[in-house]
Amino acid sequence: MHPYIHAQNCPDKPAYIMANTGEAVTFREINDLSNQVAQLFRARGVKVGDGIAIFMDNNKHFFEICWAAQRAGVYYTAVSSRLTAPEVDYIIRDCNAKLLFVSDYVRDVALELNNILPDLAGKFSVGAVDGYEDYISARDQQPATPIADEARGIDMLYSSGTTGRPKGIRRDLPSGPIEEPDGLMLLITMLYGLTKDSIYFSPAPLYHAAPLRYNMAAMHAGATCIVMDHFDPEAALQCIEKYGATHSQWVPTMFVRMLKLPEEVRKKYDTSSLKVAIHAAAPCPIPIKHQMIEWWGPIIYEYYAGSEGNGFCAINSEEWLAHEGSVGKALLGIIHICDDDGKELPVGQAGTIYFELEGPQFEYYNDAEKTADSRHKNGNWTTLGDVGRVDDEGYLYLTDRKAFMIISGGVNIYPQEAENLLVTHPKVADVAVIGVPNEEFGEEVKAVVQPVNWSDTGPELEQELIAFCRKELSAIKCPRSIDFDQELPRHPTGKLYKRLVRDRYWGKKDSKIV
Repeated sequence: MHPYIHAQNCPDKPAYIMANTGEAVTFREINDLSNQVAQLFRARGVKVGDGIAIFMDNNKHFFEICWAAQRAGVYYTAVSSRLTAPEVDYIIRDCNAKLLFVSDYVRDVALELNNILPDLAGKFSVGAVDGYEDYISARDQQPATPIADEARGIDMLYSSGTTGRPKGIRRDLPSGPIEEPDGLMLLITMLYGLTKDSIYFSPAPLYHAAPLRYNMAAMHAGATCIVMDHFDPEAALQCIEKYGATHSQWVPTMFVRMLKLPEEVRKKYDTSSLKVAIHAAAPCPIPIKHQMIEWWGPIIYEYYAGSEGNGFCAINSEEWLAHEGSVGKALLGIIHICDDDGKELPVGQAGTIYFELEGPQFEYYNDAEKTADSRHKNGNWTTLGDVGRVDDEGYLYLTDRKAFMIISGGVNIYPQEAENLLVTHPKVADVAVIGVPNEEFGEEVKAVVQPVNWSDTGPELEQELIAFCRKELSAIKCPRSIDFDQELPRHPTGKLYKRLVRDRYWGKKDSKIV
């Protein structure tokens, strides 16, 4: 199962369709184009084990570069199109990319990169950008035949950098022929019932791990992918109906935005073709998930995993309704909950989540200290730095990112509960709950709210939201004050750059202790 095999069996079937333009790329085309790009790699001296970087928006050329790397034994690093030139420069240098592919969507940053990038074997642009070779012209000079030394390549992605510099996640190149199915393709076919007849809808940026990997896995299986260039809540519903999507993947903020559409808009579109709606990347507020299950039926699936691939938990709607708030049981790895000294904690107590997994371990590239910090003294236990607990049936519940824990008067407070509650208020579009300095208690809880309507902001709304929170949570977990922001710094994948919010109050100090 591979695009080159699908190109033989169903050459004219779309491998993917760009939802906003309707442009389709068939399996024959993606096979030929990826062969040409793999030839371009070799012509520029890129060998098995080397790296390339892709700094582009969602466009129809993105996957041909990824599939070329997959069949050329190359590490491919997808870089967020929202980063600044110094941030992109850091990733390109850190991953040792030999080639860079950009698009005119990131023209301004790409031009700035020209002045700071190291010498590369090639820089290519989809669309005219000064200082970059025309990608289409360079690609089309190459033959559409396979390279002589095909080998399996793999992505090398970077964390979002919410707690510091992004971390490159590097795994060993897989062995075996390029058509050999990887673990994710086997997982989504078995767990979610995806087949060659499925239509996989992807509303998120392709530079993020889950959209990139799930689209690649879906095409590997012979399914057709529908890819939005950017998320819009009503347009997403329209795409589900138009293309008859059967499988999809979301982040909770997308659910929130769709649920806040007027009821007549939500009812306007037929989403009955959907069999599976997966969500991940951030915890989903319990009321939001209840509303989604009520709206779409018991087709909502959740998983908890990281780009590191050190473990995988999953849960379906029926299980979740019986274990509200859980992210499921471990399907890959064994869960251990440990205190700060590495001692395993009993059932029900919150601590750092470790996965025990045999086999090759991930590493944070060029960062031995971060790699060591992710390891338990027991050797093959690793952590993403998240905090959680398990119940007596083995279901995992996330509490928070450890780095975002608030310590007020010696009490540990995990802000996720208040965030999950406040975002359900009809006047709240988005929210971040953080710890801010307090001379008496060290920290106090503050919420920074993005309102639905800016005209609502003021002391009355602040008090309304505090009272709303205190109806459901103990006072110590609720914000003592609320500030308002017209837009929170949230990544398109749904991850909140909470560090940027907190830095407004703390500054960029090494210590967050008063």
